[in-house]
Amino acid sequence: MNRIKEVLEEKGIKQTWLAEQLGKSYNMVNGYVQNRQQPRLEVLYEIARILNVKPKDLLKDSYVNDNK
Repeated sequence: MNRIKEVLEEKGIKQTWLAEQLGKSYNMVNGYVQNRQQPRLEVLYEIARILNVKPKDLLKDSYVNDNK
């Protein structure tokens, strides 16, 4: 799972702009944003560079602490 949608909203950036910057189709970027598909690691790093965030900021922590 990724946080691309949240980061785009925080920065006020449109998916169409990100698609243009990546050289990818809107449909491909929309798939990333909606978590229907995950970008390759190289693409994730490129998205992070374009959005000026750390790559780890685009990832959701899947670790759930069940030790309450």
